[in-house]
Amino acid sequence: MAIKVHGNPLSPAAQRVLLCLAEKDIEYEFVYVDLATGQQKKEPFISINPFGQIPAFEDGDLKLFESRAITKYIAYAYADKGTPLLVEDPKKMALIQVWSEVEAQRFDAAGQKLSFEILVKPIKCWATDEALVEQLQAQLATVLDVYEKRLAQSKYLAGDNFSLADLNHVPRINNLMKTKVRALFEQRPHVWAWCADILGRPAWQKVLAGLN
Repeated sequence: MAIKVHGNPLSPAAQRVLLCLAEKDIEYEFVYVDLATGQQKKEPFISINPFGQIPAFEDGDLKLFESRAITKYIAYAYADKGTPLLVEDPKKMALIQVWSEVEAQRFDAAGQKLSFEILVKPIKCWATDEALVEQLQAQLATVLDVYEKRLAQSKYLAGDNFSLADLNHVPRINNLMKTKVRALFEQRPHVWAWCADILGRPAWQKVLAGLN
């Protein structure tokens, strides 16, 4: 099989890549990386991602790391398969890029840290920094206020069609829905409807089924 994804099923970054492949209906080999034992620092994984982080990706002789770069490659390289995630129209493509940047630089900047404080730290028996959690929730609320206004104008962030900008949110939102942060989404009706839509997509349900 030409495509390989090196990752851990608990990693939202790895899940992001798996979701993109599912939306494109592309077969792949999943290479399990054990984060607890440090197996990710061994070959061949480290030869693909020199930072020793997941996921790492192979498509024939092409080797990539950084999940958003990987999903963008998949969307371009396999544009004729499955769900269209990018478009040729430059204005529409610009909107996809804008909201993709917002996801990476603003939404996930707060969401990743919240997940670490609320989900990861308790598993490791570390104390949650409640003051930091409050600060991060305020940051995320500000982002979601912008989303609420945007989603009052269009079904998805970049327009009326599901795109890479929406897809990249899915794993992090799925994790946050398991926490008290869920209330921030519920309080905003357009955001809540958007979440229900993207979390309910068949491709994401397929990914979740494969992780269990």
